[in-house]
Amino acid sequence: MSRSQPLTGVTFSLTMLTVLLWAGNPVATSFSADVLPPIAISGIRFLLATGFMFAWCLVERAPMALKSGQYVPVLIAGTLLALQIWTFTLGVAWSSSSHSSLLINSYVFFVVICDHFITRQYRLGYWAWGGFWLAMAGVTGLLLTVDPAAQSQRDAPTLTGDLITLFSAFLFAAKLLYSKQALKVIGATQLIFWHDVVAVVLFAVLSFSTEQVAWHAVTPVGWVALVYQGVLVGGLCFGLQTWLLKWHSASQIAIFSFLTPLMGIALSSLLRGDRLTPAMGIAGACVAIGIIFVQRDQKSN
Repeated sequence: MSRSQPLTGVTFSLTMLTVLLWAGNPVATSFSADVLPPIAISGIRFLLATGFMFAWCLVERAPMALKSGQYVPVLIAGTLLALQIWTFTLGVAWSSSSHSSLLINSYVFFVVICDHFITRQYRLGYWAWGGFWLAMAGVTGLLLTVDPAAQSQRDAPTLTGDLITLFSAFLFAAKLLYSKQALKVIGATQLIFWHDVVAVVLFAVLSFSTEQVAWHAVTPVGWVALVYQGVLVGGLCFGLQTWLLKWHSASQIAIFSFLTPLMGIALSSLLRGDRLTPAMGIAGACVAIGIIFVQRDQKSN
């Protein structure tokens, strides 16, 4: 079958499952941050993801050994991954999962801006520029709006935490763009496995040298949240998206990404008790519509 087959009921359901799993990642990170420090959370998450990827490589019979010329791309990609995940986890710990859900999904706009001005592989049209400025207006409004009532909720949003998460979104975009270049010399599955390994080593060294981890204090909910991040998000989502791309084009799958920040806000309110504010609703709508505009612009090019 070609990759441009129409979505069926099964593939649509699986696509929505990946969107839902991604949306729940900030919420799961918040539950982990209740009982563990940020670097330890990141390390455990990617240790689990690495185990999943190892099994995936065996099933796919992908080559495991690195060749000359592949070591440097793996080290750079792994370092970018470690920085991005650490800043994301720290941002969630210092703010609310609802704010983090919105801000981390702004990576889409960093990607297209970098592609436009730096790599020049994609030129922004009117729709993409409109989506970018709309999303940035919503994000700026969210950062500048202080809701006194939200400071009494379980996860109080802070400007520091939000800015760290926004920086994490930029790092996410940088990692994606670099990975695209690295794929010229290494396979996708191989790159993901080995850059996970690099990240785990970095997290282990930093956590053991800078953090005090009270393993006895980790609750069952905390462990479930870690498994969610490592196996379901870091593993299953990759597997599902890889399988879906065998049957459908990337644009058919990516168009649903606008739902991720909206689902993230809903899950944050339901599971963490985050207060839904007008600024959050406006920001969520701006980011979601902005993503739709960028997707429309890419389809028209």
